[in-house]
Amino acid sequence: MNRSNGDCHDRSITAGADFLHLAVDEVPRRGKSDWLAGQIRLALADSRLPVGSRLPATRVLAGELGVSRGVVTEAYQRLIEDGHLAGQGRNGTIVVGAPVATPTATEPPRPTAPPSPGAVFAATPGAAVFDAMRMVRARIDLSPGLPDLAGFPRAAWLRTERRVLDHLAASDLGYGDPRGTPALRLAIANWIARNRGIRADPDEVLIVAGTAQTLTLLGRVLYDDGISAVAVEDPGSLGARQHLHNCRLGTPPVAVDSEGLRVDELRATGEAAVLLTPAHQFPTGVVLRGSRRAELMRWARETGGLIIEDDYDAEHRYDRSPVPALRSVLADHVVYAGSVSKLLAPALRIGWVIAPPKYRDALVDAKRFTDLGNAALPQLVLAGFMESGALERQLRHLRRHHRRRRDAMIEALGTHLPGATVHGAAAGLHLTVTFEAGFADTHLAAEALARDVKVHPLSWHSQRPRRPGLVLGYAASTPADIRRGVATLGDVLRHLS
Repeated sequence: MNRSNGDCHDRSITAGADFLHLAVDEVPRRGKSDWLAGQIRLALADSRLPVGSRLPATRVLAGELGVSRGVVTEAYQRLIEDGHLAGQGRNGTIVVGAPVATPTATEPPRPTAPPSPGAVFAATPGAAVFDAMRMVRARIDLSPGLPDLAGFPRAAWLRTERRVLDHLAASDLGYGDPRGTPALRLAIANWIARNRGIRADPDEVLIVAGTAQTLTLLGRVLYDDGISAVAVEDPGSLGARQHLHNCRLGTPPVAVDSEGLRVDELRATGEAAVLLTPAHQFPTGVVLRGSRRAELMRWARETGGLIIEDDYDAEHRYDRSPVPALRSVLADHVVYAGSVSKLLAPALRIGWVIAPPKYRDALVDAKRFTDLGNAALPQLVLAGFMESGALERQLRHLRRHHRRRRDAMIEALGTHLPGATVHGAAAGLHLTVTFEAGFADTHLAAEALARDVKVHPLSWHSQRPRRPGLVLGYAASTPADIRRGVATLGDVLRHLS
């Protein structure tokens, strides 16, 4: 890197390939702006770019690196927003500040590069596979389970938060009940009574950090009670299986057909507990039919079996009212788990679990010794949000919103994947498609991701071999992006066939 001989405020960097010794062959295929911004941050941290240095013109650097001018402009803009650079018109872009170096570090940490699309789907998915998926950027994200985060009711939430803070007693800022704040436990008891037909006393409600924590806490309790495995639906949630495995529990698969879980197969496993999604099965979308519900309840009563009911998106029903929760008719045999992750946002990390008396105290102990309870302030805000009717209004809005997006996806699938079979009731935030193909669905997902469309292969959520397929979320994408994404999937499928 060459510098002029003037004082520090007139220093300029030689444009082109000499800039920070960057080379065209180092530019990644994806995340180019992230990579360039990271390289400049490193140079700022180790004083290769001191305050007053002038950066190359965006057009010149883009030409030397073989990237679009927009890539360089975006990288510069991020650093301007961070306060490290400043645009000075004809004088170009100037370094005005540098990150504070960590005294103990021998060299600045390099930003973690996102994995390639092929690497994400190359092997059996491990514990970090969903982290890897989030790291890989895609212009169109059709991942299942992702709500419309742009639709979070910020103004209504902020109004509720201000009301809570205005009336908050000093004592409310201390350590609270590990079961959760009384206000939120009451609000949830009222919510599930209105929306899921469940009658529960607020003292039965335990507030947790989402259904993921429910599975972890319950997994520990069941393991300590001598249960070594929990039967699961097949196909069924990969993430749920991972949490149970982390608690040293096996997950024997039980087939799901057009009527829901095969209770005869459940009996054949001999297991004492089962995890299922009866209101809207993940990922097939089927609803547990009445005859199967009755058969499942007979299994629970006759064997003393435990049903873990993951009610993850039951409220999102578009053609009729959601089916009642199993907990509403079989309280002594059902652990009921819900959350606001699909209603509001996963970032809130608020869920609830209602357990039979046998496990209730043990779950509270597990929660206490894990984190002393969820943060109280978000709980109080959510309680106010629920009791004011704002959550019902949000749900009504989401139902209209999501139905339009679901319809757009079904129409696009009919146009661009006419040979595919579409699975799923008029509910939830995703659809599953299966098709006849001579290649793995992970290969299709990898090729789609290479073309900026993110999806889940059905095989991730299956323990036994089955037809290839994809699990496609529609809640977080506009109808136009859904149509573009499905069109890309059709192109990839034709290319691979």
